[in-house]
Amino acid sequence: MTHPFLDLAPLTAAHFAAIERRVAGLLSTEADVVITQGEALLPLEGCIRAGARPGSAALNVVTGPYGQTFGNWLRDSGAAVVDLEVPFHTAVTAKEVGRALERHPEIDFVSLVHAEAATGNTNPVAEIGEAVRAHGALFMLDAVASVGAEPLLPDAWGVDLCVIGAQKAMGGPAGVSAVSVSERAWERFAANPAAPRRSYLSLLDWKERWIDGGRRALLHAPAQLEMLALEACVERIEAEGLDAVTARHASAAAATRAGVLALGVLAPYVHEAKDAAPVATTLRSPAGVDAADLVAKALAVDPSVPLVAGGGALSAEMIRVNHYGADARREAVSSSLAALGAALGEYGHATDVAGAHRAVSEAWQN
Repeated sequence: MTHPFLDLAPLTAAHFAAIERRVAGLLSTEADVVITQGEALLPLEGCIRAGARPGSAALNVVTGPYGQTFGNWLRDSGAAVVDLEVPFHTAVTAKEVGRALERHPEIDFVSLVHAEAATGNTNPVAEIGEAVRAHGALFMLDAVASVGAEPLLPDAWGVDLCVIGAQKAMGGPAGVSAVSVSERAWERFAANPAAPRRSYLSLLDWKERWIDGGRRALLHAPAQLEMLALEACVERIEAEGLDAVTARHASAAAATRAGVLALGVLAPYVHEAKDAAPVATTLRSPAGVDAADLVAKALAVDPSVPLVAGGGALSAEMIRVNHYGADARREAVSSSLAALGAALGEYGHATDVAGAHRAVSEAWQN
């Protein structure tokens, strides 16, 4: 008996290359795009292992938990690391990055997360890119949570390594990711004797055996389901229009923030709306209320709403409304706030759910 998800023909090299080209189009990039068969931590670690080495120096911008992970990889690769940490309720500024680069002229690698879904903030990459380009460092950007949710122009912004994943605003699976690699980055990798080679982490293997080989022979058997899903994600974005998709995510973020303020009791975790990511709105749980317990009560009211508690140490104080992909719609936002309002009522907190619904509708229309 045949099954559409099990009886798949092998993915050809030509089809694989065609999907690469469509991803490059999504990023508006002329750089090489490498699609990696795994969650986005795979190319992120590959970029750091190839771009950093003993004797190099890196500026690692930390606005959330992924920045902390990058710092660990950079140190493990032998780089001297300068961590630029900012509170998770805000965003880093280009001036802060510029000052750090001035204080440390030896820095030759910069790592940054564009949007932090885990903390709900987003960073001004275009302005930061100008500072990094003026300094001459290689610039790596984690754009997993921003691709499809807000403007992302790696070439125009001077990003040398732009890593994306399908699982957030693109609405796809977590098992496939991609990275655009500038010529400067390829040169840096090739000159690094410690860069991964003959390894699943190796981007150089893809350069030498796939790209330089004319994209005729794949390095290994591709994961057909994930590749077809990635292609479907790009097709769906193309059909709706990238501008429309990003506008929908912006509307979801604005509507969530307005609805929360009208609901009462809860407060946005990210203080300024301009610093808030369009993929997720993070909220601060009221005093005496454990965020994980509150989310559990809200999910008991409506199991379909895209609510989670913060990760790790934030689980007691942070609530996250994940309005990305299929949940970047008014109904998902309104349902989330209604569930939170009902859950807060169990703690004796009075909320204005009707007012929240009105605020969501008004913000979405505007």
